[in-house]
Amino acid sequence: MNLPNEVKVKEVGPRDGLQNEKEHVSTVEKIEWINQLSETGLSYVEITSFVHPKWIPQLGDAVDVAKRINRKEGVTYAALVPNEKGLERALEADIDEVSIFMSASEAHNRKNINKSISETYPVLSPVVQTAKEEGKTVRAYVSTAFGCPYDGNVEVDQVLSVCQRLFEMGIDECSIGDTIGVANPLQVEQVLTSLSQHFSKDQLALHFHNTRGTALANVLTALQLGFTTFDSSLGGLGGCPYAKGASGNLATDDLLYMLEEMGIHTGIDLHKLLKSGEWIQGVVDRPLPSHHMQLVRSGGIHA
Repeated sequence: MNLPNEVKVKEVGPRDGLQNEKEHVSTVEKIEWINQLSETGLSYVEITSFVHPKWIPQLGDAVDVAKRINRKEGVTYAALVPNEKGLERALEADIDEVSIFMSASEAHNRKNINKSISETYPVLSPVVQTAKEEGKTVRAYVSTAFGCPYDGNVEVDQVLSVCQRLFEMGIDECSIGDTIGVANPLQVEQVLTSLSQHFSKDQLALHFHNTRGTALANVLTALQLGFTTFDSSLGGLGGCPYAKGASGNLATDDLLYMLEEMGIHTGIDLHKLLKSGEWIQGVVDRPLPSHHMQLVRSGGIHA
């Protein structure tokens, strides 16, 4: 296999993981978890969302969390930002990286943002411009790139069109999302081959969900194509609140094990990661779905 020597893992659990949790997680608990993650060797943690608390009450304490965490040198602390109002709060909290978001499919975009795709660009463009002026890096999430719960199949040309507009705005990186976990390795190869004809591979990240158990297979396909940045959530925590059945983020612990066993360096300490996973599992008070957390619970391995 032609595989990279090193991969960057972007931990999205404190945002993408917690946003869908029904049980309230306190500000103190969020801060503690982020501080734990900062000590695992992760170089990137998405810590919260500045979406209006009415839409995601679980993350309504975004400014407080961002201001009170212990920031470790070498770690990028990112947050989701929906519009200029959200950006004001993100800048107040001194977020390192601004993450904007939209969908590749019309129906999901309307469900998620309450706007059409064409109506979304004018909302996001000033966010990107102001964030860049303030010295922040900007990444964009493109959801439903491999399939939509409402529109079904999503053409790769539509994904390409959205990505092109976002890069024209000035984003630094685009994360291509399998929001409902329908992608398969052949489809991943087709989509990524098409996108890589227009963008460099270091401009793109992959955000797979494991809803149907295909996330790691899709990661392997992307690795063989030369892609080296992947989003994941510790323990497989989370999903998309606006896509029915979109459970099961790719688990950081399972991803890390596969990469390290294949000789691909991540710089992350799996033991420390599992201890943090066991801790947040206790906070949310439910079993997390990753294979490693199942092993921890059964006594097969020790965190």
